[in-house]
Amino acid sequence: MKKRILYMMPPLVIAALVFFGSCKKGVIDRTTLYPVLNPANIDLNADTWKPILITNASAFNVAAPDAIASPAYVADLNEIKALQSNLSSDQKATIKYWSAGAVLRWNEILRDLIAKHNLPPYQNADGSYPAPNSANPFAYPQFPFSNPPYAARAYAYVSAAQYDALVAAYYFKKLYNRTAPYTNDPAVQALVPKSALPSYPSEDAVVAGATVEMMKLLFPTEIPFIEQKAAEEMQYRLMAGANVRGELNAGQSLGTQVADVFAARARADRAGKAIGTSAQWALLPAHATTRGDQAWISLESPQRPPMLPLFNKVLPFLFDTLTVVKLRPGPPNMAGSVAFNQEAAEVLSYSKNSTRGQQAIVEFWADGAGTYTPPGHWNAIAADEFVKQNYSEVRWARNLALLNMAEMDAAIVCWDTKYFYFNQRPSQANPNIKTLTGIPNFPSYSSGHSNFSGAASTILTYLLPDRGTKFTDMANQAAMSRLYGAIHYRSDCEVGLVTGNAVGQYAVKRAQTDGAGN
Repeated sequence: MKKRILYMMPPLVIAALVFFGSCKKGVIDRTTLYPVLNPANIDLNADTWKPILITNASAFNVAAPDAIASPAYVADLNEIKALQSNLSSDQKATIKYWSAGAVLRWNEILRDLIAKHNLPPYQNADGSYPAPNSANPFAYPQFPFSNPPYAARAYAYVSAAQYDALVAAYYFKKLYNRTAPYTNDPAVQALVPKSALPSYPSEDAVVAGATVEMMKLLFPTEIPFIEQKAAEEMQYRLMAGANVRGELNAGQSLGTQVADVFAARARADRAGKAIGTSAQWALLPAHATTRGDQAWISLESPQRPPMLPLFNKVLPFLFDTLTVVKLRPGPPNMAGSVAFNQEAAEVLSYSKNSTRGQQAIVEFWADGAGTYTPPGHWNAIAADEFVKQNYSEVRWARNLALLNMAEMDAAIVCWDTKYFYFNQRPSQANPNIKTLTGIPNFPSYSSGHSNFSGAASTILTYLLPDRGTKFTDMANQAAMSRLYGAIHYRSDCEVGLVTGNAVGQYAVKRAQTDGAGN
C-alpha cells in the first residue's frame, strides 16, 4: 500500500491542516461575506492606463454593437425581461454572489483550485516519485501540483490577463458608448447598482473570457468546472439586467483574444522545465559543498526530488532575468560557524519551548499542503482590504496584478537563492529539532514565506497607505512564524523579507508610472 508523505507531517497533523485549511483557506460559502460592488469611481479613463503585455487595444476585433432600435437588441432586451419575470431563489442567490465583483469572485475560485491541487503525490512502488505532466494532465498525479511557485505564477497570469483585458474593454466602451439595458427599457429591472459606465462590451464578460482561457491552460483537468462558473456569471448579468447577450458575447470574445497573448507568453516562460531532470538534481549539492557548506538533502522517506529547482529560470514580469541574479542576497551562515551554531540553537529552543501564542501564529501562516499557499493567503488579505475601498473592476484587476506579479517574481528570486546556496534546513543540522508544521522539500535559505510576505506588504502598503504598518507587521509575523515553527533560521526570515521588499519595490515603480494613480 502506498504511503502519502505530506512534508513529513504526522497523520493527525495532516488531517488537521487539510481540515482547517479547507475551512479557512479553501472552499467556503462566501456569498454573504462581501457587499455588492458599487464603485466609488468607475475609472472611465482606464483605457489610458498602461497595460502589461498588450500594446494596442484597437488591434483586437470587437465589432460595433447592434443599434438600440434594432430587432436584435429588442430581442436581447426581451430575453432579460423573460428571465426577470420569474427568478427562483437559487437565481437570486447567484445574483447576490456574483454582484460582489467578477475579479473578486474569480480570484476566490482560483484560490480554491490551487488549494485543491496543492497535494504532493504518492511515491511509486520503487521509491521514486511521479511528476505532474501538462501534456497528459489526467494521469496520476494530475497536473498541476499547485506548490507555492506554481501558485504564484498562476495568480500572476490570471490577474495580469484580467487587467489587460479590462484596459482594452474600456477602449471599446468609450468608442461605442452604449448605455446599459435598464436605461434603454424601463421594463428592465436593475438588480445591481446602476452605473454610468458604457455597457458594451461587458466588463464581467471580458474578465470571464480572459480568466477562462488562462485557467484552462493552468488547470486543464478543471475545464468543465471553469466553463460552468463562466456560464453562471454570464447568466447573472442577464438576470440582473446589467448586460444584454450581445454585450456578453463581445466581452467574452475580447477577453479570450487578450488571454491568447498571455497564454503565448506562459507557454514560453520556461516554467515547463522548472522541475529539472535527475542529472540536473545530481549537480545541485556542489552549490554548497564547493564553498565548504553542508548541502541540503530531502528528509522525506524515500527522498523526494527537490521542488522546482529551475524555477529561477522562469521569465519574470517586473524585471529581466539579470535582475534576478542582481537581487540574490549574500550567502547564509556557514555550517559549523559560530553564527550558524547560534542560529541552530535558537531554532532548537523554539522547537522545544513553543508558546501557545507562537503556535497560533505558526498555524495561521502555515499555508502548506491543502491550502492556497502563501501567495494565496496574501490574495485573501488583499481582497478583504480592497472590498473596503469600493474599487471598480478595472482597479481591482490592476491592484491584484501588481500584487501577484510581485509574488511570482519573488518566487523566482527566492528559488534562485535557495538553489544557488542549497543549504541545509535546521532539522537536518540537528535531528533534535522538531518542526510544528512539517519540513518543506527544498533548501532553507531564504524563507519563501518571508519573500512572499515582503513583496506583498510592500505593494499593499503603497496601494493602501492609510493602513500604516498593518501589512509590514503582518509580513514580519509571517516571517517569524517560520522560525517559531522551527522550519527556518532567523537569517532565512530576515533576509527573505529584505529580498521580498526589493521585489515589491519594482511593483511600486510600475504602479507609479501606469497612469492609474494610487
